[in-house]
Amino acid sequence: SYGIRSSRKLERAVYHNLSFIWLTSGLKPDHKTIAEFRRKNRTSLAKVLKQCAYLCIQLNLIEGNTLFLDGSKIRANASIKNTWDKKKAQRALKHIDQRIAEILSQCDTIDEAEKADGSLVRMDESLKDQKVLKAKVQSILKELEEEKQKSLNTTDPDCTRINSLSGTHAGYNFQSVVDEKHGLILSTDVVSENNDLYQFAQQINQANELLEHKCQVACADSGYATTKELAKIDQQGILVVVPSQRQASQKKPLPFDKEQFTYDKINDCFICPNGHQLLFSSCNHKCNIYQISDKKLCFNCSHYGTCTSSKQGRKVTRIFAEEIRQKLEAQFREPRSQAIYRKRKEKVEHPFGHIKRNLQVDSFLLRGIEGVKAEASILGTCFNLVRMITIFGVSSLVSMLK
Repeated sequence: SYGIRSSRKLERAVYHNLSFIWLTSGLKPDHKTIAEFRRKNRTSLAKVLKQCAYLCIQLNLIEGNTLFLDGSKIRANASIKNTWDKKKAQRALKHIDQRIAEILSQCDTIDEAEKADGSLVRMDESLKDQKVLKAKVQSILKELEEEKQKSLNTTDPDCTRINSLSGTHAGYNFQSVVDEKHGLILSTDVVSENNDLYQFAQQINQANELLEHKCQVACADSGYATTKELAKIDQQGILVVVPSQRQASQKKPLPFDKEQFTYDKINDCFICPNGHQLLFSSCNHKCNIYQISDKKLCFNCSHYGTCTSSKQGRKVTRIFAEEIRQKLEAQFREPRSQAIYRKRKEKVEHPFGHIKRNLQVDSFLLRGIEGVKAEASILGTCFNLVRMITIFGVSSLVSMLK
């Protein structure tokens, strides 16, 4: 709660900070004891926020009617230099093979010149080091292929390559679900994903399990706008307030964008602005593809070159869940949804601002997904405790807890 997380700083604090001295009942644990406790009790610490959330529900601080979801990227306790992908591993193997060839060539030269044995010893050591490194890189490459991973960090295998405003680094995606009433954190999670596209349903369902009932509204920004994910929550009768990427960009459609084509549901075709039909042509794993019935129509059209330059004529796509996407977009445009979305920043981004700026949490201390989930749980609990004190005051909160 004070922004002191380092085990060595905590060790010093129990000697001079009265709050810490009272909390530990005068005990003076050293930094190793604190670090080991945190490392060995990851699973239990990950449940602390759940206990805090239950307490807030009992005190009527969390209603669970409207939930706001957001994510933030936080560095892992690992360097991006230790992140390997297939290209990097292949480059390293090529360089190692060249180095081994150079060492063997130098050994032959030294043998021929009958120079001092000391050089040969050093050469043998260098050759051994290169062979060990080669075996390590080969094992990394094998693991990438077997696990079908894009990248692997040798320091923390669970973290991923994170792209953020501050650059590219090894890190995690910190997810948080916040209740509308007092802006308290209901649940947190940490995932090894560079974006939020496939997190909406999972995070809202986890929060609903804690509430033991379904929320009425689930709100997030356009980073979560994956139609299939949003549909999983919409099917439960929950109002989904999430703008599509198109709505978030606020760009007006151009004269010949797909939005200007009319879909004929009865005949399963699109009608272009000039009145020509685009019939079903093929499909892929995401959408159906529609193509102009006669490509000559496009060639003879006055808008050829603007609408399309393809020799096959104009094509448009329609995702399988197009009707759901249109429904969700229409839902977002409603006045009630707009009023809810305006509250999103002040509710769900406030905890991240406090944690990352006031508490100076710019990276996780523990390694591995279990460790960072435990840290996220502690951070969420600390935020809630401070908010509870702000709402009730210390004496009132203590009497309520009794």
